[in-house]
Amino acid sequence: MANLKRTAIWITLLAIFLKASGFIRESITSTVFGVSHETDGYVYAFSLITLVVAMISGGFNNVFLPLYTKRRKEKSDAAEKDANGIMNGTVLLFLLVSVIGYFVIPYIIPYITPASMNIAAQKVAIKTMQIFFIAITFVALNGILDSYLQARRSFVPSQIAKILATMMGALFAILFHKQMGIYSLAIGFVVGTIMGVIVQFFYLQKSNFRWMPALKVEKDFRKTFLVLIIPSLLNSVVGQFNMFVNKTFAAGTGDGGTTYLDKASLLVSIPNTIYATTIVVIIFTLLSEQVDDKKKFQDTMHMGMMISLVTLLPMSVGLLLLGKEAIAFIYQHGLFTATDTENTYIAMVLYLPMIIAQGLQFIVSKSMYARGKTATVFRISITTVVLNFVLNWLIVDSLGYKGLAVTSSVVAIYFLVVSAIVMYRDFDKSESKRLIQMFILVIPPTLLMALPVYALKAYTPLGNLPAIIQLALFGALGAVLYIIGLKYFYKEAYAKLMSLVRRKKAAA
Repeated sequence: MANLKRTAIWITLLAIFLKASGFIRESITSTVFGVSHETDGYVYAFSLITLVVAMISGGFNNVFLPLYTKRRKEKSDAAEKDANGIMNGTVLLFLLVSVIGYFVIPYIIPYITPASMNIAAQKVAIKTMQIFFIAITFVALNGILDSYLQARRSFVPSQIAKILATMMGALFAILFHKQMGIYSLAIGFVVGTIMGVIVQFFYLQKSNFRWMPALKVEKDFRKTFLVLIIPSLLNSVVGQFNMFVNKTFAAGTGDGGTTYLDKASLLVSIPNTIYATTIVVIIFTLLSEQVDDKKKFQDTMHMGMMISLVTLLPMSVGLLLLGKEAIAFIYQHGLFTATDTENTYIAMVLYLPMIIAQGLQFIVSKSMYARGKTATVFRISITTVVLNFVLNWLIVDSLGYKGLAVTSSVVAIYFLVVSAIVMYRDFDKSESKRLIQMFILVIPPTLLMALPVYALKAYTPLGNLPAIIQLALFGALGAVLYIIGLKYFYKEAYAKLMSLVRRKKAAA
């Protein structure tokens, strides 16, 4: 368990640094390119890459990692041959996808984007996607190598690879934006991705992995892999597919809509990106170990739900109070104006319910995966695709890009509620009461945090201080007030958080 916690700490720190790197890139992008048809087209095209990353890092990893790990324990040499066969076959498949995609995408984009999408944005999207298709094999290989390294308990190289892709995009934007324009971001991403492949392959070779030019995979291993990979891939891309649909609708709402949504969603994703990384390592592991002990399983799930709520709710309220200052500090430079900050803030506020809903959904979904309810999660996920499309179609014309943020929040809440109903149906009735009580108990500490910060910000000169000072001052004050509120109004949550902090310090 100590090793598990140490791993969680390192992964969390790397996830924070990766997120910070992403904001450095976005800050540079905002300064150099502002909000325009170019940025709309680039953001739309980049959603293609996030779709592929989700497929490989989620869908491929969820199937390959346990199969490969089990195979290594049984027949080490055979496992390496099968692993090479899977890797080489996947790379060849994506090479074919790369060639076909490069030549076909100019004909597809006009049919899947709204008729109202600006022609300039459409041209940028096509050319950017072609650049990404050139590199899509390396993107896939990055994800595969990540799985191989995880099987050897090596987590740092994959994080370094992700950071390289992010930072090289920012570096190329600084150095080559005059020569390459918005495409400097995509080319930088490609260069960083290739560097990431080299780093991961180097560390994989150090772990005694040897590449072989093999395509043959043992029959039972291949059959099991193919049976499981299709539903796993579909499960992993549902969220990204919904996002791609949203960006398709956003592309037709007018100048800047896609960019405003993208920058707002990046801020909203911070809590869950960091928090979910730790949960993957600890909570999901505990749930998997306790699946046969109903009482322990229920207690662990309640602990996960409680920690999610008491950490993500104040973060959501904090972004509501200080989100405009955060956006101004990160983005409002150069061509990104105060008007752009205001429009991004509106989208971010409408996205805020997603922080809590997705955080809690993460626990519910992992609980369902631990109990083997993968098919149930997939069926619910499919209904979110339908709901997302219908809601976008109904409200995007009247609300514009803001309607897409509303749709995302509604779909996230729907996904959580339906999944929780299905999950808690198998639990003791007392668990539902504990869940409701949890929501009630977290309200007083949140109000104790929010009301003083709002009053000081709105009615004193402190609200006129520079954005970075307000973020530091009010952020620290809010954190202290919230912890005090937990101590007096929600003692169980306070004790659990303090226990986790002490354990992490001990593990470090």
